[in-house]
Amino acid sequence: MTTVLLLGAGGSAGANVVDALRLSGRGYRVVGVDISPVRLHLSLADERVVGCRPTDPGYADGLRRLVQTRGVDMVHPQPDPEVIAVGALREHLGAMTFLPSQAALETAADKASFAARMARAGVPVPQSTPYSDLSTVVAQTEVMLHDHERVWVRARTGAGSRASLPVRSGEQARAWIGWWTSEKKMRADEFMAAEMLPGREFAYQSVWQDGELVAGQARERVEYLYGFLTPHGQTSTPAVARTVKEPRVDALALAAVRALDSRPQGAYCVDIKEDASGDPRVTEVNAGRFFTTSNFLAHAGLNMPDMLVRCALGERLPRLPSSPLPADLYWIRMVDMGYVLVEGDRLDAWPRADR
Repeated sequence: MTTVLLLGAGGSAGANVVDALRLSGRGYRVVGVDISPVRLHLSLADERVVGCRPTDPGYADGLRRLVQTRGVDMVHPQPDPEVIAVGALREHLGAMTFLPSQAALETAADKASFAARMARAGVPVPQSTPYSDLSTVVAQTEVMLHDHERVWVRARTGAGSRASLPVRSGEQARAWIGWWTSEKKMRADEFMAAEMLPGREFAYQSVWQDGELVAGQARERVEYLYGFLTPHGQTSTPAVARTVKEPRVDALALAAVRALDSRPQGAYCVDIKEDASGDPRVTEVNAGRFFTTSNFLAHAGLNMPDMLVRCALGERLPRLPSSPLPADLYWIRMVDMGYVLVEGDRLDAWPRADR
C-alpha cells in the first residue's frame, strides 16, 4: 500500500486530491496534514494530523517525524507556501516529493518575476509592472492606462485573485494599495499591475516526468464561485468549467512550462486568458501542485494526482497527447452541494415550466 502525506488536507484543493486518489482504486493511504485543526474535520484522509506553518522552527522536523512514523512514501503539498518549503527540504525528508526544480518553484511563486521570465522567453503575457513604493503607484499605473482601458492590480504572490482589483485611474490603484498597507496586511512592493485581459479564461493542468509531458488537459472557466460578489466578477475558482479543444491554448501552456523549467518534472498548472483580439496569454503558472478542481479531470478519465504519485515512485507512464479528453465535459460545483460531471449535450435537458 502506498502512503501519501498530503499537506493542506483541510482545504478544498486537498480534498479534491484525496477524491482523485480514491477514484484511482489503487488503495492509497492518505495522511492528511493541515495547520487548522478546525478545517481538518472536513478531510476524508485516512489519518489526520495538525501541522505547523513553514515559517515555524519545528516545520522540517515535524515533517520528517511524520514520514518516519507513518511510513510515508510520498509527500505532496497543495498550499503554495508549503510547496516552496517542501521543495527546499526535498533531499532531507526521507520520502519522495516529485516537485519541479526549486528555481522554477520560486520564479512561479512571484507573479512579477514570472511575467518577466516569460517575456524574455518570448511567451505572450500581459503587459505588467511591479510596484516598489506607494509614492510611485499613481505614475506607474497611469503609464499602463495610456495603452489599456483598465489595469489589474494584484498581489505578486498567492492564489484566488488575492488582493486584486481592476482600476481605471492611478488614484484608484493608490487608494487600493494604500488600504492594504495602512491595515498592515501587505506592503506596496508586494503588489503589481497587469494589463486587464477581457477574453475567455483557460486553465491547463499537466504532469511531467524526465522533461516530458505525461498528460495535460485544457479547460475553460465558465462561471466563478461567488464571482458576483467581487468587483471584477471572478475568484479564479470555477463554479462551472468545461473541457476544450484549443490547440493554441495547449501550445502556449506547454511553451510556458518549458520556459519556466528546462527539465519539467511534477505538476504544472497554467492560467491563460485571451486579450481583446482573442489571442491567449499566460497570466501565471502554479508549479508543484494541482488546481483546486483536479478531480474534475480525474472523474472525466484523466487522473493526474494518481499519475503524479506513480511517477514519483519510479513508474514510467505512457505519454499521452495534449488534451485527450473530449470537449464540452462540464464540471459543476457549489459550496455544500458537491460536484457533478455533465456532458455538454445534457447541460440543458430539463423540462420547462413554460412549455
